[in-house]
Amino acid sequence: MASTAAGCSTWRLFCPFTHPAALCSNGFVVPVSLSRRCASKPAPQRCKSPKRSNFRPTPDSTHDWVGPPNPLSNLRPIVYHISENETELEKRVRCLRQETEDWNHKFWTEQNISFSKEKDAFIISKLKAKGLSIRDKQGHRHSLNSEEMAVFYKSFLDKNRIRHANYNKEWYRRNFTITLLMAQVTLHKAWQRTIKRWSAASKT
Repeated sequence: MASTAAGCSTWRLFCPFTHPAALCSNGFVVPVSLSRRCASKPAPQRCKSPKRSNFRPTPDSTHDWVGPPNPLSNLRPIVYHISENETELEKRVRCLRQETEDWNHKFWTEQNISFSKEKDAFIISKLKAKGLSIRDKQGHRHSLNSEEMAVFYKSFLDKNRIRHANYNKEWYRRNFTITLLMAQVTLHKAWQRTIKRWSAASKT
C-alpha cells in the first residue's frame, strides 16, 4: 500500500506559489494572499516564453491572475502583473517566473501523459494474462486491485527516479534564483523610498 501511495505522488497536483483564491465568472481566480501581487496592464515589455492563454485582466488590476488547472499538467496557468514602471530587474524576475511556469507545465504534461499510457498498457497486459477483456459484458471496465497496481507504481517510480531527481534539482535552482532576485527588488524599492524620504526631509 505504501508503494501505491508513492506511485500516486507522480501526479503532481501542486502549483508553485499557489494560494487560496476566489473563483471569478471568467474562470480565472485572484489569489487571496497579497504576496501574489499581479495581473496585468498592457506594457511594451514581454517575455519570450510561450503563452497558454490569451486572457488579459482589466487595466486597473494590480495582481497576478491564476486560472483553472490545465487538464494535462494539473497546474494552474498564471498571468503575471506588469507594473507601469517596471524596472529591468523586475522584468527579469517576471520573465524567469514565467519561464519556470512553462518549464514546469511541460515537464508534468509529459510525465502525466507517460504515466497514463504506461498505466493503461500495464492494466491491459495483466487483464489479458487473466483471460479478461478490458470491459465485462455489462460494459464496465475491469480493474486491478491495489496490490497489483503497486507493482506498476513502484516500477514507474524506479524507471523515472533519475528524471525526477534532475527535475527536483532544477526546480530548487530556479526557485532559489527567483527568491534571490525578488529580495533584490524589495531592497531596491526600500532604498528608493529611503532616498525619497531623505530628499524630502532635506528640503524642509
